[in-house]
Amino acid sequence: MAGWTDIMVRDRRRLILPAVVVIVLLVGLVLSVDRVMYARALAQEKEVARDDAAILAAGLRSELDKVSLLPITLAGDLQVRELLEGDTSQTRQLDTRLENLARQSGAAAIYVMDKNGLTLAASNWKQPASFVGSNYAFRRYFRQALNAGTSTEFALGTVSRRPGLYIAHRAGSAASPQGVVAVKIEFDALEASWRKTTDGVYVTDGTGVVLLATDAGWRFRLTGEGVARARGAVQDEQRFGLARLEPLAIMRVRGAGERATVEAPLFDTLQPISPDGWILHLLVDPGPRAAAAVASGRLAVALALASTIALAFALFFVRRRRQALQEEMVAQRTRTLRDQLSQANRLATLGQISAGVGHEIGQPVAAMRVFAENGEKLIARGRAEEASANFREIVGLADRLGLITGELRRFSRRQPGPRRLVRIGEIVDGALLLLRDRIVSMDVALQMPSADDLDIAVAAEHVRLEQVLVNLLQNALDAVGEAGAVTIEVIRNENDIRVRLCDSGPGIGAHEVAQLFQPFATTKPDGLGLGLVISRDIMRDLGGDLVFEPDAKQTCFTMIIPRTK
Repeated sequence: MAGWTDIMVRDRRRLILPAVVVIVLLVGLVLSVDRVMYARALAQEKEVARDDAAILAAGLRSELDKVSLLPITLAGDLQVRELLEGDTSQTRQLDTRLENLARQSGAAAIYVMDKNGLTLAASNWKQPASFVGSNYAFRRYFRQALNAGTSTEFALGTVSRRPGLYIAHRAGSAASPQGVVAVKIEFDALEASWRKTTDGVYVTDGTGVVLLATDAGWRFRLTGEGVARARGAVQDEQRFGLARLEPLAIMRVRGAGERATVEAPLFDTLQPISPDGWILHLLVDPGPRAAAAVASGRLAVALALASTIALAFALFFVRRRRQALQEEMVAQRTRTLRDQLSQANRLATLGQISAGVGHEIGQPVAAMRVFAENGEKLIARGRAEEASANFREIVGLADRLGLITGELRRFSRRQPGPRRLVRIGEIVDGALLLLRDRIVSMDVALQMPSADDLDIAVAAEHVRLEQVLVNLLQNALDAVGEAGAVTIEVIRNENDIRVRLCDSGPGIGAHEVAQLFQPFATTKPDGLGLGLVISRDIMRDLGGDLVFEPDAKQTCFTMIIPRTK
C-alpha cells in the first residue's frame, strides 16, 4: 500500500508543473488577446468619431450658410437705406418684409439699427419682446460692424434671454456709416437633432467658451486654455448673463442603459468651424465598444481551446453570422449618413448660390413693380389696352418667379422623390436656373447640347441628378474664372446616356487626380472635400457612375446614366 501511495504522489507532482504552465499560458494568451482587441476597438471608435464629427460640422456650416448672406444683401436694400436716411413712410412695410424673410430663412430675428444703435425695424415687430425701439450700441457686434463693415458675436438675448449667433453688416460706407443690419440665429433645433444621435457634442469659440451643447448645463463653461485666460466680468455679464464662467467638467458621456466593464479615456474629436475660430467637439465613450471587443476576444479564446473540428465549424458559422449583422448595421448607418451628407451638400450649395438666386428673383420683382405702376397710370388715363399689355408682362414675370422658387424648393427637399422618366433638358435647365446669375456675372461661355440630345429621357430621380450637375458646374466655374468656357454635351451609347461636362480651367494635377473621389480631399481653402464623393455615390446608387476623363486641353467629368429599358 505504501508503494502505491508513493506512485500516486509522484504522478500528482508530475502533473502540477504542466498544469501550472498551461494556466500561465492561458492567462498570457487571454491578456494578449485583451490588449489586441482593446487597441483595435479604440482605433475603430476613433475612426467612426472622426467621420461623425465631420458630418455634424457640415450640418452646422449648413445652418450658418443659410442666413450668412442676408445682412449683406439687406444692407444694400433700397428700402433699408431710405429708412436709415430718415424716410419712415415705409417702416411697417419693411417690418413685414423682415418678418417674412425670418420665417423663410429660419432666422430668429432680423433687424435694422441706425448708426447710434437704435432699432428702427425688426422681424419681431408684432411680438411683445420686439426689438423696435431698443438700443444695441453696447453690443460688440454692432460696434465692430459699424467700424469694420461686418461682425459676428454669440451672446444671450437681452430681451428673450435665449442664446444665439448675431451676424451684422454695415449699411453705408466706412467714411459715412448709416447703420447696421443684424440677423440672429438660434440653434435649438440643431442641438435637439444632435441629442437624438449622441450625448457628447459641444462647440467652443476662439476663447474656449462653450456656445452650443447637447447638455444645456455645459453652455457658457470654459474649456482648455480659456480656463487660465483673464476675462472681463462686465463683458461676460452682457454676452452670457454670467459674470464668472466656470470650467467645464465632464466625467463620462454614456447613453441611457449602457454600462461598460472596461474603463477607457473619452475621445474628444475636433472639427474647426467658421466663423471666429469655432471648434466642434464630439465626445465619444469607447468603453462599451472596448468592453464588447474584450469580451468577444475572451469568448473566441475559450471556444478555440474547448472545441473540436465540428465545434470549430460552428464557431466559423457564428462569426460569419455576427459579421453579416455588423455589416448590415454599418450599411444602414452608412445609408443614413449618406442621406444626411447629401442633404447637407444641397443646403450648402444653396447657401453658396443664394446671392445669385436672390438677384434672379430681385430683377422680376423690380420689373413687376414698374409695370404695375405704369398700368395704374394708363388705366387712370383711359388707355386700357396699353395697361392690359403691362399686366400681361406682370403675369409672365410672376411665372418666372414661380419657376425659380419652385426649383429652390425642389432642390432643397430632404427626400428627393421617386424615380421617374425625366428629360436631360429638365436636369440641365434646373441646374442653370440656380447658377444662371453666377455664369452671367463671370462672363462664362457656355456651350449647350443640341435640342434632340436634351430631349432624351432617362429613368432617374430629378433632384439627385440635378444635385450632381450643380456640383460639377460649381467646380467648373471655380476652375475657369472670369471669361472662361464650359461645355455640356450628351453622348448616346447602346447601354447608357453620358452627360459630359468640360471646362477650360488649368486642369487637375496627377496628385489631385489620385485623390479626386476620396472624402475630405480638396484643393479649395474653404472646401469640405465631399462634393465629388457624394456625386459619385448618387450616380452609383442610380445604377450609373461618375468618372473623370483626362483630356489634354480640358478638364472633363462624365455622368453615366443607364438607358431606359
